Amino acid sequence: MIISNASATSYTWTKSSYSGGQSDCVEVALGALPAALPVRDSKRTDGPAVVFGDSNWGLFIDAVKRGDLA
Repeated sequence: MIISNASATSYTWTKSSYSGGQSDCVEVALGALPAALPVRDSKRTDGPAVVFGDSNWGLFIDAVKRGDLA
């Protein structure tokens, strides 16, 4: 699922502690949706957010750790 304008939500966004200070900043909305996690680029708060289901979030993180995503 995609949220087209993440700033239009009433979610509380938290910047990841793993985000760097340059161009790799990610924010998540913990607890905003049951069994799902909205994720957005902190530099584009009015841009889209991708919503991951619980199991898909784990698969995404594993792929990032393996370097499968560019």
